[in-house]
Amino acid sequence: MKLNNLKLTGLLAGTVLALASFGAYAENHMTEALKHAEAAAKADDAKAITEHAEAAKTHAKIVDEHLDAGITSLNDAIDHGKMKHADSAKKSAEEAVIHLKAAQ
Repeated sequence: MKLNNLKLTGLLAGTVLALASFGAYAENHMTEALKHAEAAAKADDAKAITEHAEAAKTHAKIVDEHLDAGITSLNDAIDHGKMKHADSAKKSAEEAVIHLKAAQ
């Protein structure tokens, strides 16, 4: 019994840590995009400008993908809400929140 509880506790702790790290990673894309764009704007040589601009673009694309997914989820929430499908509308709204937070 103790071994099963220990395994369950370890699994739960691992899951919590994984979700926390995903949230921290996802929320940094806008910050990273801005940081690299500012570095590109301040750089004096073409190589540094290019490297920072490419890094900024990569992070900005991820933000854009989350925004697009968030908008899609909001549209789904609206559509389901209009059809009186409260459970589906709520699930879509929750998905929108996840994507919009990740885009920050």
